[in-house]
Amino acid sequence: MLEKIDLNRTVDKETYQAAMKAAGEKLGFLQRECRSAGIPVILVFEGMGAAGKGIQINRLIQNLDPRGFDVYACGRPSEDERLRPFLWRYWIKTPARGRIAVFDRSWYRSVQIDRFDGLVSEEKLPGAYQDILSFENQLADDKTVIIKFFLYIDQKEQKKRFEKLEASKDTAWRVTKGDWRRNQEFGRYLQINEEMLEQTDTDFAPWTIIEALDKDYAALKIADTVIRRLECELEGRRAGGDTKGQGDKTSLKKTVSNEVLSGIDLSKTLSKKEYKTRLKELEKRLACLHSQIYRLRIPVVIGFEGWDAAGKGGAIRRLTSRLDPRGYQVNPTAAPNDLEKVHHYLWRFWNHMPKAGHIAVFDRTWYGRVMVERIEGFCTETEWKRAYQEINEMESHLANDGAVVLKFWLHIDKDEQERRFRDRENNPAKHWKITDEDWRNRSKWDQYEEAVNEMLVRTSTTWAPWIVVEGNDKRYARIRVLETVVEALERKIAAKESGKKHRSTKERIHG
Repeated sequence: MLEKIDLNRTVDKETYQAAMKAAGEKLGFLQRECRSAGIPVILVFEGMGAAGKGIQINRLIQNLDPRGFDVYACGRPSEDERLRPFLWRYWIKTPARGRIAVFDRSWYRSVQIDRFDGLVSEEKLPGAYQDILSFENQLADDKTVIIKFFLYIDQKEQKKRFEKLEASKDTAWRVTKGDWRRNQEFGRYLQINEEMLEQTDTDFAPWTIIEALDKDYAALKIADTVIRRLECELEGRRAGGDTKGQGDKTSLKKTVSNEVLSGIDLSKTLSKKEYKTRLKELEKRLACLHSQIYRLRIPVVIGFEGWDAAGKGGAIRRLTSRLDPRGYQVNPTAAPNDLEKVHHYLWRFWNHMPKAGHIAVFDRTWYGRVMVERIEGFCTETEWKRAYQEINEMESHLANDGAVVLKFWLHIDKDEQERRFRDRENNPAKHWKITDEDWRNRSKWDQYEEAVNEMLVRTSTTWAPWIVVEGNDKRYARIRVLETVVEALERKIAAKESGKKHRSTKERIHG
């Protein structure tokens, strides 16, 4: 999902200077408060090469008393460090109570660069992740505040920054062959980092993704995050409560939250002629693929979410129009009934998960927990914050069992939604589609947009990705959905066939 984040977030100089001055004063005050309260703080800076970690660390610590913090630049381990467990060199740098430790790169190297370079095998990855999670959990249990930043830039910007650094003899040394190799294989390295974020984003040590193209915007977001997290910790401890897990990213202001939807190009269109041609071809391919997934016993789960009137129903109809009705089921999701309310919220969705070889389509999904239920107050803040992990775990279980899991967010802008609402009101054949509830939900557009942006970032995983569909043009949206499903099924079938051939060959060899 990193590549979906809108990197064009900026702040003008005047706003930045005023906001950063106020943030600097607040940071100094909070450092003194944490020292008095005996609160140890760890700040972790990770990210893509040349994303500006050093610059951002420097901007942040300018506001702090240098007697109260340490900065550690963590490169490759020394010979002595290699003779010890990989977490040893970080354990000995953890801060004393009341102090701050800043890590420029950290213990995540083993599951990032070392994994990319083949120094950590895939077999050892689960153990490395477990060690990292245990390390952070133990520190959090001992009341250490852990704030983790991932600075993100895209491949084009990274290459541009590398070239600029190499152009000066004073900075050329900072760009290595490894940096260029990771830029050339940007997609593979990006996936490694996305898996790292998925595996280690916890309530007690959450990741905050920083859009790092604009250095001023990035600095302001980092400062704001630190301020809000420390304020939360201090307030909780004054109240005598357990603050572990209160560092959730939802505390960020909307102005510095991760944006996905703002970066979607809604101007994309498709002519009627091209639409009909591609639709016919894709429906034919889907029918063939449906037979193959049945033969190979591959379960498929497809979820549709989106704005009201975004076109979910039309996309689902085109998706299923040529499928064998015995092999799929469309599950419309409404408000839970009395029976469903007395169960765990995921129970009613588990009841409709497909058996091997079948397709389950959900018209609205379990994500209501972190959207409608969150905004309308149908569950507690603790419950909807916990749901991100619960949902990721459920989808992981489905994928581990061999399922293809796809999730579509159909995106339209506010003007297009109003146009479609008016069209429904004025068309007797469509009047039933528009309700007072639709207009009421529209009045909360900004709240839903904030919730959706967070949902997309926190629950788009390598095993169950979100696909944000440009939906202002219905024809374009429908084709995009069909193409995505076709490509995903073809990849899964190819992998399954390859696995069968491999097992067959081994059986022949070993007789």
